Amino acid sequence: MATFTPAHWTHTTNIYEVNLRQYTVEGTFNAFAKELPRLADMGVETLWFMPIHPISVLGRKGTLGSYYAVQDYTATNSEFGSVEDFTSLVREAHHLGMKVIIDWVGNHSGNDNVWIEQHPSFFERDTNGTIMHPYDWEDVSKINYNSLDLRKAMIGAMKFWITTCNIDGFRCDMAHLVPLSFWEEARTALDKVKNDLFWLAETEDISYHFVFDASYTWEWMHKTEDYCKYTTDIGGLWYVLNKYKDNFPSAAYRTYYTSNHDENSHTGTEYDKFGDAAHVLAVFSCTWNGVPMLYSGQELPNLKKLAFFDKDVIEWTGKYELHNFYKTLLSLHKHNPALRTSDPNAITINLQTDKASQVMAFIRKYGHAEILVILNLSPEYFWAEVTDIHLTGTFTNVFSGADFDFSSNKFFELLPWGYLVYQKK
Repeated sequence: MATFTPAHWTHTTNIYEVNLRQYTVEGTFNAFAKELPRLADMGVETLWFMPIHPISVLGRKGTLGSYYAVQDYTATNSEFGSVEDFTSLVREAHHLGMKVIIDWVGNHSGNDNVWIEQHPSFFERDTNGTIMHPYDWEDVSKINYNSLDLRKAMIGAMKFWITTCNIDGFRCDMAHLVPLSFWEEARTALDKVKNDLFWLAETEDISYHFVFDASYTWEWMHKTEDYCKYTTDIGGLWYVLNKYKDNFPSAAYRTYYTSNHDENSHTGTEYDKFGDAAHVLAVFSCTWNGVPMLYSGQELPNLKKLAFFDKDVIEWTGKYELHNFYKTLLSLHKHNPALRTSDPNAITINLQTDKASQVMAFIRKYGHAEILVILNLSPEYFWAEVTDIHLTGTFTNVFSGADFDFSSNKFFELLPWGYLVYQKK
């Protein structure tokens, strides 16, 4: 289906979303740069920065406004720092082996975006000539993609960040609200500027994989929340995963997560949504066929619902209790070929167990490389048996380092909401 080939590095990458405003007291590029060595050690591969542009004042919500009300597409928010500061940050991230993508808000801009006076035809208007707002989003103005000049200007603005700061791609906000034809034009043009960009769409519209490498898994996230609230069963979870497998192109990257800025600020933390299941679902996100995505502070863990329109700094303690948890999973995803994203040679085998209503078990396999994952999706303690011929041989528990031969003994002790991840010897 897709006409574009994902960059080679994206098959093993992960994503860490940066909420710059809330990350440090200073809330600047330079302050965040000090965190780069820690994040690199944790195994972070791709940093996704929420919009770094100036925020519009007209119709602003809260005291600081929404990141997604862009005032100028080719400038930085002075609260964060200068374009030069951001360029330096990207350079340092690259030095540490990380990639950088930025949030691109193509469907709408802020109400006092510089284009409104310069290019009034760039915006959709009602019969009275008044600029329209999408939905009930009164702090933003809807962009007019019927204007060919707007399309050229938008692509030019995206190109600015590639040529000036050497970014590695885009996370495109509400991508499905922008015509697919524009994204095709943009990727065609920008891939000529830098041919290994990563394109992540905030959408579950399958047709957008014609252009984009990766998309969101909203349905999975909502279904797992339903599961933790006991409004669906494990069959509901498998239904969504099978739907993804059957309906999406095999080359499509799916992005799995337990939190992001929308979920945290509007719904609550992963612990508010999933309770004790938060960690087992994080293991799933890092081991299923897809791109694992983390949000700022999950390595703490952050237990606070962060304000969206106001300053509300993450309460860092310096302990990073989940640093090694995520480091183990992210390293495994990067280095074991069995976890390569959407690689036709990396297959997933669902395993049969004697606890099918509570346990999700599967093997990811690439040649001789195998990853075994056993997930207890229940608050109960028990022993489970894998009754499947596909599991055989000696494996190492990636968290404990202990070796086990599963050629004959296929029993597993599972703690409530517990997880076991093994790598074949």
